[in-house]
Amino acid sequence: MTTAAIVPAAGRGERMGPGTPKALRLLGGAPVLVHAVRALARARSVELVVVAAPPDDVASVERLLDDFELTGAEVEVVGGGDHRQRSVSRALAALPDEVDIVLVHDAARPLVPPELVDAVATAVRTGADACIPVIPVADTIKEVDGQVVARTLDRSRLRAVQTPQGFRRELLAKAHAWADAATAEELASVTDDAGLVERLGVPVTCVPGSEEAFKVTRPFDLVLAEAILARRRADGFR
Repeated sequence: MTTAAIVPAAGRGERMGPGTPKALRLLGGAPVLVHAVRALARARSVELVVVAAPPDDVASVERLLDDFELTGAEVEVVGGGDHRQRSVSRALAALPDEVDIVLVHDAARPLVPPELVDAVATAVRTGADACIPVIPVADTIKEVDGQVVARTLDRSRLRAVQTPQGFRRELLAKAHAWADAATAEELASVTDDAGLVERLGVPVTCVPGSEEAFKVTRPFDLVLAEAILARRRADGFR
């Protein structure tokens, strides 16, 4: 089976504040996107990484990735869409016919360990239709109605979801075909590719995630990522 990874990177990441898009913010001297693509390319299971870039920035993203001379899997850049789902759908359509397994990874998760990438791909390769990495929720989670607590959720049954998320290609294509035809209301509560698959009634398998695969969303996350990257470099990892 051939495995490809898709990185939707056409958005701006507004929660990071004004200025450079989140995926292009510098982390340890390289853009966040470069770190994410490097981790996927280094994973033993991945043979191709496809980045969905802003349609008018494809050439510049190609030059950016070339500048860092990434090793491992082949890397390609295609034009994305006006939102995440459409970017994934366009990258999915651009994959070679021989690809059987597709991973979808957030560009804003730059420090995902390659071992986690391989674990997700292996789960699909060995029989799962879809697989997501998850970590236990540390905080108490409450459902609120306005300013009033409606109920406290059972934390033991809750998990935070990370990426990459892995799928059989034909299943992911079917899920995105449904999304392409869905209304805005139908898509309002779907925030990831696993959510699209769940809408088809297909079970999603979970594997243990990694604390280092967190999403860089706010300025503080970038500070934390810098600290982890510095520790890795001190330990001899690049």
